[in-house]
Amino acid sequence: MHDGTLQRLFPAAKFDEPLRRYTAWKIGGPADALLEPSSIRELLAAVERAREHGIPVTVLGGGTNVLVRDGGIRGLTIRLAKALKGVELSGETLVAEAGALYPVLANMTAARGLAGLEFATGIPGTVGGAVFMNAGAYGSETVQVLQWAEVLRDGGEVVRMGPGELGLSYRRSILHDHPGWVVLRAAYRLHPGDPEDLRERIREFRALRMNGSPNRPSCGSTFKRPPGDFPGRVIEAAGLKGLRVGQIEVSTVHANYFVNLGGGTASDALRLMELVREKVRERLGVELEPEVRVIGEP
Repeated sequence: MHDGTLQRLFPAAKFDEPLRRYTAWKIGGPADALLEPSSIRELLAAVERAREHGIPVTVLGGGTNVLVRDGGIRGLTIRLAKALKGVELSGETLVAEAGALYPVLANMTAARGLAGLEFATGIPGTVGGAVFMNAGAYGSETVQVLQWAEVLRDGGEVVRMGPGELGLSYRRSILHDHPGWVVLRAAYRLHPGDPEDLRERIREFRALRMNGSPNRPSCGSTFKRPPGDFPGRVIEAAGLKGLRVGQIEVSTVHANYFVNLGGGTASDALRLMELVREKVRERLGVELEPEVRVIGEP
């Protein structure tokens, strides 16, 4: 798509914008056009305009749990984090826009004596990403508290979908099969709790995360849990802590975190992921499945 056409259709966007600025891994080539909509209405209008002109649309949430390839993303990239972050509380129901950050929701609901989202303090992503991945931590998952999500589907219709319709399972949803669908907002059913007890639980979860996570850029968990085990334990048992390709390293703190030592590339990360999968398969007979979502051009 010619730059002039994108600039005409999406004048509020940033053009040829390096996406490493917007990912937790600090990796990613340029977006042809990067738009951060100020409202759901603006988001819907941008998607409709893009579809009318045959422009591909990619949605980026908080930039966690994602690897943007070195060639970047063609067409229109819509970033929701720090843009669509509206939140409404009504009784024991929380409705949050797709760009709202999960840790923010955890703290806010705990302070108001509403229990159910404490686990979200360990998920540094957005509502949209959490629905897409059925994000979870500390033994809890999004599906346990999600009431519904509003989803923009391919035909331009906005549909309210429950957990069953979303097909939520371990780190997966029906959205994986429909990359053109966009989560707009979601509702969570919570229950009363003591604010101080809830805040203490969040502090405990936060301490666990800080003690077990490397202090370097990463995508978070690189691989899903293999049956009956944990990916970090399996990778460590295979003797792979500290293994490096280019500037991407298997963390010596937590083996399921692949850290960017500075200037790492997506090709480095992908080569290291495949190398780890091969060695774990050869040495332990365990098949690891990536949890990180890979998008963009090589």
